[in-house]
Amino acid sequence: MYKYLFGPVPSRRLGMSLGVDLVPKKVCSLDCVYCEVGKTSKLTLDKKEYILLDKIKEELSSYFQNNPDPDFITFSGSGEPTLNSKIGEVLQYIKHEKPNIPVALLTNGTLFYDADVRQAIMDADVILPSLDAATEETFRKINRPQADLSIEKYIDGLIEFSKEFKGEIWLEIFILPGYNDTPEELAAMREVLLQIKPNRIQLNTLDRPGTVPHLRGATQAEMQKVADLLDMPQTTIVAAAAERKTTQAYRSDIATAIMETIVRRPCTLDDMSKILGLHINEINKYLDVLAAEGKVEAVELERGVFYQVKEKYGE
Repeated sequence: MYKYLFGPVPSRRLGMSLGVDLVPKKVCSLDCVYCEVGKTSKLTLDKKEYILLDKIKEELSSYFQNNPDPDFITFSGSGEPTLNSKIGEVLQYIKHEKPNIPVALLTNGTLFYDADVRQAIMDADVILPSLDAATEETFRKINRPQADLSIEKYIDGLIEFSKEFKGEIWLEIFILPGYNDTPEELAAMREVLLQIKPNRIQLNTLDRPGTVPHLRGATQAEMQKVADLLDMPQTTIVAAAAERKTTQAYRSDIATAIMETIVRRPCTLDDMSKILGLHINEINKYLDVLAAEGKVEAVELERGVFYQVKEKYGE
């Protein structure tokens, strides 16, 4: 059992992906209203060795010796990976030990204004940053950033990085109706995207509850309208969660274990992580599939969001 590695998990975009968690839950520069990992407990721009480099290298070494190679190794997890000051050293260690495995970084991209951060991740193969707003008002409404972070600083960092980086940039925009889907916001977003010039623009939306009550995901029609307004050829709508079942990494035993756990009593994401000994990101991937199949549902209670077997399915 690993503490800082998780998976391989069935990723919609990366296939069989081994996750590397570089910060504790939930250290982040943003506190996004839609985050399925949960509320940010430490909202910060301070870069530190939040998880020790030696500990991460030790787990990676063990994994490499005892498991087949995944399709990707991905820096992701419980918060913002670029807040770990040793991310560059972890990347170089992986490149030395497993030069044949591509490395991806799932990041909000907010620290790209820092030249040291940009340099540290320059040898990654794919960078998957997010950008959900192009105006200050919408940025603060949907992403709730650390106080010193402005949308101008954020966007300037992404543009600068795109000029320097030689790999692929797959930029994700998380669409929430009523937050960032107005024609005015999307027109501003288009102008920014023309400057960043990402290889792919991937539109995503909410599968399950975020950190704010009563959010809803965009419908397929609403997502298509956004794509039409952006009018950029590299734009795609991210595939439905249920399609994860077709990936090599999908394991029916994990899905079964989750169902057997919540059929006894409803559980939060953290509850399931402790009971099953799985990383929250890994559980999230399977919950997306189970929710899409109509097998589980989320209910908001005083202690947080609980998952239970959906009544019709359990009958």
